[in-house]
Amino acid sequence: MNLVRRSITVLAALLLSQAARASMGLAELPADATSGPVTVFYPAEAAESRVERGPFHFAAAADALPLAGNRRLIVISHGSPSSPWVHTDLARALVDAGFTVAMPEHEGDNARSHPDSGPTSWKRRPLEVSRAIDRLVREPRWSRALDFDAVGMFGMSAGGHTALVLAGGRWSPSRLLAHCQEHLDEDFHTCAGPSFALSGGLLDGPKKAVVRTVIGSKLADPTSYGHVDPRISAIVAGVPFAADFDLESLRQPAAALAIVSARRDSWLVPRFHSDAVLAACQGCLHLLDLPTGGHGALISPLPPDLSGDVRSLVADPPAFRRDVEVPKLNAAVTAFFRQRLLR
Repeated sequence: MNLVRRSITVLAALLLSQAARASMGLAELPADATSGPVTVFYPAEAAESRVERGPFHFAAAADALPLAGNRRLIVISHGSPSSPWVHTDLARALVDAGFTVAMPEHEGDNARSHPDSGPTSWKRRPLEVSRAIDRLVREPRWSRALDFDAVGMFGMSAGGHTALVLAGGRWSPSRLLAHCQEHLDEDFHTCAGPSFALSGGLLDGPKKAVVRTVIGSKLADPTSYGHVDPRISAIVAGVPFAADFDLESLRQPAAALAIVSARRDSWLVPRFHSDAVLAACQGCLHLLDLPTGGHGALISPLPPDLSGDVRSLVADPPAFRRDVEVPKLNAAVTAFFRQRLLR
């Protein structure tokens, strides 16, 4: 494992020093009868121009003809509730290395609409990843340009939960309930979400009582959920939500599995999530640990309109050097997929 990590580190450093190889194409596939919307970034023939999507702007060649690239697909599962645009910089790093990147919009758990954030969405998300792959298989411009026998997958936060499921992990709402009953104080945001925060004041007791009541009714389901797609052979789970998993199910992953952790993550405390997976998993690679990174370290670009409780959980800690650490992270993720998928 140390040899694997060293080779990825060397390759990541090489990728950081290389110039972009192709324009980044952008295609937005609308929902159809079998999948929700899918955003696709890919090596393209045409020149890039400025693209605006909500508060985000970046350079891309919209609806350009695709180049073959390296013929490999990476699917990215966004966090909760989020959008494809917060992973544009990672997509560019992957496209520069020849990958095509598909980002499904998760139903009921996205930036436009999020009534199903949490277990309701988590049950659907892995299947939505598979349907995004199926969608590109059916699209002539992608079916001709890609091989689908070895697909990569990246997910962060709730998307990291999705990644762990596709790696063979099994989870249940009742496991999360048990975790929150035992560790509510230490992992409060996992159990309460961003709306409540403990302050050490007199209201902390009532807040915890409300959370216990709500989760007691919502998380009583003991069903074990899972979904594996045999086409996916390499997975990166970044700051994953993992407290509800049967960790034994992740001891021998169904695909090559790498974990990215962030020590300053106050939303998903590492010892209950990423560190717990690493302790249980015999074949996992600890791809990168960000000692000064918070939960939002894996988002790039950050939404410019962050506010309120979400800002306090996603904004960078003062010591985090985004200009240095994010390119290193994206290069490490790209190097992992190159090593695992381009053999």
